[in-house]
Amino acid sequence: MAIARELHLPSAPDAPALRDRAIDNLRFIRETMERAGSFTAVSGWGVVATGVLALAAAFVAQAQQSTGAWLLVWTTTLVASTAVSGWATVRKARRARMALLSGPGRKFLLGFSPPMIVGALLSVVLLRLDIVTVLPGLWLLLYGTAVLAAGAFSVRVVPLMGVSFMLLGALALFLPAAWGNMLMAAGFGGLHLAFGVAIARSHGG
Repeated sequence: MAIARELHLPSAPDAPALRDRAIDNLRFIRETMERAGSFTAVSGWGVVATGVLALAAAFVAQAQQSTGAWLLVWTTTLVASTAVSGWATVRKARRARMALLSGPGRKFLLGFSPPMIVGALLSVVLLRLDIVTVLPGLWLLLYGTAVLAAGAFSVRVVPLMGVSFMLLGALALFLPAAWGNMLMAAGFGGLHLAFGVAIARSHGG
């Protein structure tokens, strides 16, 4: 005589376990999208402000009688421009809820920083050797390199701006030294204004 046995169906997974697994999957998807995405928090208006400061600096620097005073004007402008542009970018990133130190933002900073560090070190060496005439071309060229490298992780107009700076910097290295201040005005002033407006109009400020 057959003996009836009680069937035991496998129990369904606990709801908390399913929820935790879903959260982990969503986190993985979000991090993957962040790594593959573009850094769109570059502030166009911050770039415009940098251009305005550079044009003012070129006007003031042109009137200086010594290399030291000329260098002080541009160094002060660099610090001010970095602060203004950085603040504008942080503000835009917060508005877009985009992290600056992870995903595309981290890649953008890693691409931008090395050429700028190289430019600072070479500037110190050239100043110690009293070779100042190449500084405008060097600054434009390496800044363009930094923007181009970082722009690989940003919107298309950013690397285009980097290429423009590089071309102007290469030209400045072979033009008369007396044109250096004017070329810096054209680059750090004019190019920043033009590309800043383009970024602001096309990418939300």
